[in-house]
Amino acid sequence: MASITDPNVSVRFTSAMEEIHNKQLKTYGEIMDTTTELCQSHRQFVKTAHDTCLKKSKDDEILFETIQTFKRDLEEKNASLKEKQHAISEVISEIQQKEMQKDDIIQKIEKLKEEQAKRKELIVSQNKANKDRLRNLQKARLIFQDHLGMEIRTILGKTQPVKGEKLQFVFRNINPSDQDSAYVVTMGIKEDGSYQIVSSDPALECLPVLESRLQETNNLPAFLANVRKEFISQARC
Repeated sequence: MASITDPNVSVRFTSAMEEIHNKQLKTYGEIMDTTTELCQSHRQFVKTAHDTCLKKSKDDEILFETIQTFKRDLEEKNASLKEKQHAISEVISEIQQKEMQKDDIIQKIEKLKEEQAKRKELIVSQNKANKDRLRNLQKARLIFQDHLGMEIRTILGKTQPVKGEKLQFVFRNINPSDQDSAYVVTMGIKEDGSYQIVSSDPALECLPVLESRLQETNNLPAFLANVRKEFISQARC
């Protein structure tokens, strides 16, 4: 062991202390450098994180605005779609109404066709009946006018129940005391083509019975013959 009185001991101690101090300074410097690097790295990280957050925030704002824009567009499209659906519903309703009107018109046309066909059949039937009656009148004219002195007159009826032309059958040679005395029966034709007795002069009580028989048989000559008989019977009373 070296003596503390050895002058080299102090030098070695000082040198050792300086070496230790230098090592500590070096270590401290390394620590400071590392700390500085860490601080710079931290600041850079914080700055990068801050920039990233700002960018993220801006991106989020842009995304939010985009979402809001999409949302407004969607609401507008929904509103437009509702309007179009309403318009389509109105068009469909109008089409359905027109279809119903079309069906109704078709039914009315069919009904009119049926009524027209029935009227045509009725007209044909009435024409046939009128032709038959005309033949009967011609027969009656030949029998009564040529052989019995009966006169047939055509008059225009203006009152109910029979309108249009009427026929007056004027019988003479009824009353032996007055051969020229006129006995008259007036008749017409209804809308359905049937005969209708309007009046007789003088009045015959049995005229409704004779008219009913005429409606059943449609035999005008027989009717006129029976009327003449009744006039003769009445004139002789």
